[in-house]
Amino acid sequence: MTDPAPGRGRPQPRHATPRQRALLLGGVVGALLLSLWLFSAILTPFVLALVLAYFLDPVATRMARIGIPRGLAAGLLVLLILAAGLLGVLLLYPLVLSQIGVLLARLPGYIATIGGKLREFLLTLEEQAGPEVVDARLRELIIGQAGAMVSWLGTAATRLIGGGFALFNVFTLAIVTPVVTFYLLRDWPRLLARLESWLPRRSAATLRQLGRDMDRVMSAWLRGQLLCCVILGVFYAAGLSAIGLELGLIVGLMAGILSFIPYVGSFTGFAIAVLLAIGQWGTGAGILLVCLVFVVGQTVEGYVIYPRLLGDRVELHAVWVIFALFAGGVIFGFLGVLLAVPIAAAVGVLARFFLRRYLESPLYLDPPR
Repeated sequence: MTDPAPGRGRPQPRHATPRQRALLLGGVVGALLLSLWLFSAILTPFVLALVLAYFLDPVATRMARIGIPRGLAAGLLVLLILAAGLLGVLLLYPLVLSQIGVLLARLPGYIATIGGKLREFLLTLEEQAGPEVVDARLRELIIGQAGAMVSWLGTAATRLIGGGFALFNVFTLAIVTPVVTFYLLRDWPRLLARLESWLPRRSAATLRQLGRDMDRVMSAWLRGQLLCCVILGVFYAAGLSAIGLELGLIVGLMAGILSFIPYVGSFTGFAIAVLLAIGQWGTGAGILLVCLVFVVGQTVEGYVIYPRLLGDRVELHAVWVIFALFAGGVIFGFLGVLLAVPIAAAVGVLARFFLRRYLESPLYLDPPR
């Protein structure tokens, strides 16, 4: 017998064209963006569940290695997270509500004290620099704006904390997110294996390496930053309360939470704590103690927390993280904040990959004529 003629009896291998690859990539990216735009109003609990499952996956994997079934490990971890959240609400929410009551009761006095101190400072400045630099109208305008700013900060804080759970309805917070987290955490290895099986065979090895790089950067930043927020929140709340600042608990917790955005949390907490210290004590040792608390906190953060929790594993520049968080918040709200760091990590890894390709290509290596 003779072999069949070429092209008959067996299919010839087909190769994807550059146009087909570009259409596939553009279709995937476009579908993701369109889905985010269409379903942004309902995606928040699912993205939050994805973040929790990603955060808990290493623990579930270790539990599975010692013989605990993956489903049981996922259920135990979700129950632990729910118990910790419930305990935090039961312990902290009454304290925060009491601090809100103190803020509402003392806010007029704080505004009057800050306005008086600012008037004294501006009068001294006017005497030193002359009326051509600071006149009476400018002085009263500054005092009025400062009082309005402090009043706005106080009312905004009370609305944010008192109605913060309105961002999540009870059903979403108590049912949807934990249930989705459980299923994602239970099936995490199978989901990753399925996604890997869909990768284009030609680029599978490169895409797997890029995925590992993204996971390394993102996990190091996310876990380290969350631990940093917890440590700083506890330290600032305890330190400010210890020095006698009446609203030290709420300011310290807020500074710790906002530390998720590099430098923003500490600077915001410091400014608000100084204003509250002026309103409570006027001037004197209280303000110096507030400054001391934040100086110690920044020193511990810069020389202890970050080197030990993050080290050199994080390749996300602080400016890039701040931009990503604000851009995500502007575009998609809280959902965008949740997605900002993963997208920033992915873009950073891709940018470094293409930069390496460029530095190894003739576009860079061609010698000058």
